Amino acid sequence: MLVVEDDQFVRSALIRHLTEAAHTVRSVGTALEALREVAHFRFDVVILDLGLPDLDGSEALKMLRGITDVPVIIATARDDESEIVRLLNDGADDYLTKPFSVEHLSARMAAVLRRSRASAGEAPPPRVIQVGGLSIDPLRRQAELDGAPLDLTRREFDLLTFLAGRPGVVVPRKELLAEVWQLSYGDDQTIDVHLSWLRRKLGETAARPRYLHTLRGVGVKLEPPGGSRSGHQQGHQR
Repeated sequence: MLVVEDDQFVRSALIRHLTEAAHTVRSVGTALEALREVAHFRFDVVILDLGLPDLDGSEALKMLRGITDVPVIIATARDDESEIVRLLNDGADDYLTKPFSVEHLSARMAAVLRRSRASAGEAPPPRVIQVGGLSIDPLRRQAELDGAPLDLTRREFDLLTFLAGRPGVVVPRKELLAEVWQLSYGDDQTIDVHLSWLRRKLGETAARPRYLHTLRGVGVKLEPPGGSRSGHQQGHQR
């Protein structure tokens, strides 16, 4: 684990907790040190504070993403939705709002590690999924809408693929957290943020949905415009 935190008290507490949990921990207090560490060592998870003295953590995140795909959990005192949206869009795998408990951090880390390890050893993905004008190729991790490529983040693609594999089925939010985020509990805001991004890229809004439909208090479903399910899966393997 790499802990990037300039507050010595918080940093020491994180190192102590992670070490007690049998993790090997390295820690730094600046963004430039973090970049050097990632360039020279292989980490399972990076815990990145945003309020760094030399470079804002959001900029550090972008630079990290330029050299590594290591899972990054943002630790931030900022709870502004637009800020969280930007961080997730820039490549963060998860985020925690300070102050947080070590138990909460452990749960998020375990979920990120499960996803990372599953991605490394999972069975070959299903073949192309077709839902209306949506075409999703899990093997190549490519998606198109009416023949035009969709520029999706990793989590957006995973969410879209999961829903497209169950067209017309209302998926509870708890199931989305468990299957897409590998979390047994969590904040619905995470789902709402990613649904908002997907709607924008699919050319729709929550008020005027085409593919993505939210049933308040129930869950989310994806279906083609008009609700037709004919030919929704070509070569889809379950």
